Amino acid sequence: MRNKNNKHLGIEVEPELHRKLHYIAKYEGRSANGQILYLIRKCIREFEAEHGTIPEEKP
Repeated sequence: MRNKNNKHLGIEVEPELHRKLHYIAKYEGRSANGQILYLIRKCIREFEAEHGTIPEEKP
């Protein structure tokens, strides 16, 4: 079930990129959505390792 607190991110990608994403996701045992989330989290970890923790926004 979807978490209503999660944000929806719609992106547009060219067909070849879409095909390759699905291929890699299947190879690694993930859905395409799971693969995208994995890559986003990896990117954030690498960025924070180099530049420090990204501060939270103040309400």
